[in-house]
Amino acid sequence: MIGLRYKSHPWHGIEIGENAPEVVTSFIEIIPSDTVKYEIDKVTGYLKVDRPQKFSNIVPALYGFVPQTYCKQRVAEYCMKKTGKKGIVGDSDPLDICILTEREITHGNITVQAVPIGGFRMIDGGEADDKIIAVLQHDALYGRWDDVAKVPPKIIDRLKHYFLTYKQLPGEKEHCEISHVYGREEALDVIEASRKDYDEVYGDLEDVMSMTLLEAMNFGQRQQEILRGL
Repeated sequence: MIGLRYKSHPWHGIEIGENAPEVVTSFIEIIPSDTVKYEIDKVTGYLKVDRPQKFSNIVPALYGFVPQTYCKQRVAEYCMKKTGKKGIVGDSDPLDICILTEREITHGNITVQAVPIGGFRMIDGGEADDKIIAVLQHDALYGRWDDVAKVPPKIIDRLKHYFLTYKQLPGEKEHCEISHVYGREEALDVIEASRKDYDEVYGDLEDVMSMTLLEAMNFGQRQQEILRGL
């Protein structure tokens, strides 16, 4: 009932979807025409300006995150298992997703249904920062691709170039690396790992909110009793 009156937090209040991880609800933060990088403010749930895009390159797909996911211990462990690297930690953010579609979507701050088909195993400054690659559900053109192996290499190269360069200034040491481009099955594993990380940290969020609401109602009732007794 609260959700009918107040806007749900995009990270915590929107369900990932009953068919996850095969189909996931995704919150879109930025689109290809954006010249600044928007990202969700974790406290308020509103979009904020993170920074202007540093160069002329633009994000070549819809970009956002999967609600009720979190990249922490399990995501980091999966990254280390697949790369053989040590000392990797999760980036403490919801799981990123980029979504391919033939249709022009003109603004962010929306939700879409996406079908994961692969991903980039990206490491940013020692942090696991996976990028799930998906197609918009029922997309007439891209919806035929059920695995990243079927996507034309030029599209994958364009996505890869963006993520490797969007933080990079000329002459700076490289911040990011993409160790692997993986397929659908690994993408589903990463999503599941991020869901378990989320449940470990925020799994009792609804219970905490319910208890807080009950305490507030009890306080209000007690306040009225005191006022009537004056």
